[in-house]
Amino acid sequence: MKCPYCSYQDSKVIDSRDVNSSVRRRRECLSCHARFTTYERLQPASLFIIKKDLRREEFSRDKLLSGLRKACEKRPLPTGTVDKMADDIEAELYRLGKAEIHSKVIGDMVMEKLKGLDYIAYIRFASVYRDFADITALKQAVDNLITSDTKAVPTNQLPLIPAEDGALATRPRRSRR
Repeated sequence: MKCPYCSYQDSKVIDSRDVNSSVRRRRECLSCHARFTTYERLQPASLFIIKKDLRREEFSRDKLLSGLRKACEKRPLPTGTVDKMADDIEAELYRLGKAEIHSKVIGDMVMEKLKGLDYIAYIRFASVYRDFADITALKQAVDNLITSDTKAVPTNQLPLIPAEDGALATRPRRSRR
């Protein structure tokens, strides 16, 4: 392992620990004695994604994470939830054991995970993934989410529609003084 400080080619491992699906190694350079950390992950066989236009593209965990982060941006989710979701989806894709997977499979996996996690993130992702043509398609997706939901709304988020007979509540106007 090359030292990031002096570029010396040799180092020794001081400590090694398993972290999630990787190995964290604490190393010391044999020349300058600086310490640094490396993370090692098993590189599985290449996985290719078949896009809508039938192009093939190598699977990118970073691209998956980027989409998840955009959908979950500014949502009250615990730290590490998005990374864990990306890990789960990636592991599930490799467990399928196929060299090529349609992008629809990944999109559906993401939609299912977001639906159980946060409705707003789900709708954000769906609006891009499903490519809604107009507001009625978006409203239909929200209506389907409400009617198909048999479990309770997660406790950390507000309901999509207020409880008063489904009517939108209006706030009283404040008078300026």
